[in-house]
Amino acid sequence: MKFYHPSLLGSLLESAVSSHCSLLGRVVHAYIIKNHDTPLPSFLSNHLINMYSKLDLLNSAQLVLSLTHLRSVVTWTSLISGCVQNRHFITSLIHFSNMCRDSVFPNDFTFPCVFKASSSLNMPITGKQLHGLALKGGQIYDVFVGCSAFDMYSKTGLRVDARNMFDEMPHRNLATWNAYISNAVQDGRCLDAVGAFKEFISVAGEPNSITFCVFLNACVDMSNLELGQQLHAFIVRSGYREDVSVLNGLVDFYGKCRDIVSSEMVFNRIRRKNVVSWCSMLSALVQNHKEERACMIFLQARKEEVEPTDFMISSTLSACAELGGLELGKSVHALAVKACVEDNIFVGSALVDLYGKCGSIENAEQVFSEMPKRNLVTWNAMISGYAHQGNVDMALRLFEEMTLESCGITPSYVTLVSVLSACSRAGAVERGMQIFISMRVKYGIEPGGEHYACVVDLLGRAGLVDRAYEFIKKMPIHPTISVWGALAGACRIHGKPELGNIAADKLFQLDPVDSGNHVVLSNTLASAGRWEEATLIRKEMKDIGIKKNVGYSWIVVKNRVHVFQAKDCSHERNSEIQAMLSKLRREMKEAGYVPNTNLSLFDLEEEEKTSEVWYHSEKIALAFGLIALPYGVPIRITKNLRICADCHSAIKFISRIVGREFVVRDNNRFHNFKDGLCSCKDYW
Repeated sequence: MKFYHPSLLGSLLESAVSSHCSLLGRVVHAYIIKNHDTPLPSFLSNHLINMYSKLDLLNSAQLVLSLTHLRSVVTWTSLISGCVQNRHFITSLIHFSNMCRDSVFPNDFTFPCVFKASSSLNMPITGKQLHGLALKGGQIYDVFVGCSAFDMYSKTGLRVDARNMFDEMPHRNLATWNAYISNAVQDGRCLDAVGAFKEFISVAGEPNSITFCVFLNACVDMSNLELGQQLHAFIVRSGYREDVSVLNGLVDFYGKCRDIVSSEMVFNRIRRKNVVSWCSMLSALVQNHKEERACMIFLQARKEEVEPTDFMISSTLSACAELGGLELGKSVHALAVKACVEDNIFVGSALVDLYGKCGSIENAEQVFSEMPKRNLVTWNAMISGYAHQGNVDMALRLFEEMTLESCGITPSYVTLVSVLSACSRAGAVERGMQIFISMRVKYGIEPGGEHYACVVDLLGRAGLVDRAYEFIKKMPIHPTISVWGALAGACRIHGKPELGNIAADKLFQLDPVDSGNHVVLSNTLASAGRWEEATLIRKEMKDIGIKKNVGYSWIVVKNRVHVFQAKDCSHERNSEIQAMLSKLRREMKEAGYVPNTNLSLFDLEEEEKTSEVWYHSEKIALAFGLIALPYGVPIRITKNLRICADCHSAIKFISRIVGREFVVRDNNRFHNFKDGLCSCKDYW
């Protein structure tokens, strides 16, 4: 039988570690037992302990240790290192203690492992004891031991000790400076990180990709676009213009600093994109409300056969949710199942959010119920989905279930906003007021501007406009734009022009250039028949150069987004759309439909008003949906502004006439139209 040299056996055991193949390691171990006398040579014992501990087979590693006759520092360090690598931090410290009892003194490889264990367990006292031991043996002056001690002090919150450790280090290598800058950023001391970077450069230090990426994080946290741009120039000068990790960091930096043009420019110049490149670009686009472009990037990544990750899928689902792109979202859901990431908590939460925002509440419920784990984001997404539907009973039931001790989830600021919104949309005044009053005492959440705005909206929708105004006057915080906006909207709906003027004046003071404030006041005056004043408001807008926000409605057909404006005739199928609108108008008139022209923007003749409201963007999108989507498929329309009274009434009529289901998502809530009824029960 052929006998292998011990060095070759050691190499085979190292290969087992690098390939994560425990079977190979066990085969080699069996050969060693069969062909070597016991006790085994220390050289082979060390290799076996290292192999078993690195592959997270600690029982086997400890068994080999117990059979090892001469245990050196290498033997113990192999075991301790494997424990730390596999996050068995307490076990690693126990083995370190046993090593010291065995009269084996740790070396410069042992100390970095146990320093990491103590910092991961947030045990600064243990870390200080280790520091004392390293100081006693002289290892603390080793650059790697000193760096790990500094990192331990930083991560356990002992800033003074960390700074002293850093100042006393006789030699600092690149890893030391990176650790200092990184910990400063994580600790929120971005200016300190910037200062350290400058000091590092001044002592002729040469940064690497880690240094640049950490510094970019500091620029993001400070929202300092100019400083990041200067670093970008330095990166190019330093020869890192082709480094994919640095370029990925730049894509992320520009995206978070709202410079999406630069973000895309950097992305397009990456020659060899990795999965992080695609994820960074996707995230940047979603953060900057470029959802359609984000979906295109995702499809491009799929064409280039990039393996989808949980982050990539959850980001794309977020983009689909904001677009109302249910069909593409379902395709991404299928891909998540295929990639076996549908059980990931972030993907699951994004799916709940997608289906909730697209009005497919049944699918949202199914995903929510099948999730093995849920976090606060998951619960908030489901409650928000019910809130958008105006289903206050389910929103409150879920809220109560979430706050049970068995779930262990504490509601957040956002949770209470969703719950109060649900009460507002459903007209549940008393329940909403009870929740608002109890939120400070029961949940320890101080009401903010969004909560007060929800209460004003709640009272205003119910017609209690004067009570809403009294509530605003008693607010302990300064009323926000959302608060006065909610009151102004209520005044428009319920015909309160005098109070509407007060709300509008406050809005003009807070945001004098927002066109929405002027439009709401103009519409409030128009609905009260005060045309001269309404026209004057419009004239003032024109004189000072304020343009009205353009209303858009869009519908997704075969993964293509079709966008329409009022009186839009630019679509390629315009002739069919106009024919469908004429047909619907004729059938609705025969069925007794009377257009609601009270909120027509101009003082026109009745016939002209009827024509004006008939060509609103949501009606055009609806007509296109009828000719483009097969019967039986719900027609889903998204609108960037709130749906008008006439369109709401008209779509209810159309749903009964054509026997189709329509789901309209405006900037406030969902409206499910079916058989002549709307899910909002006209609390819109």
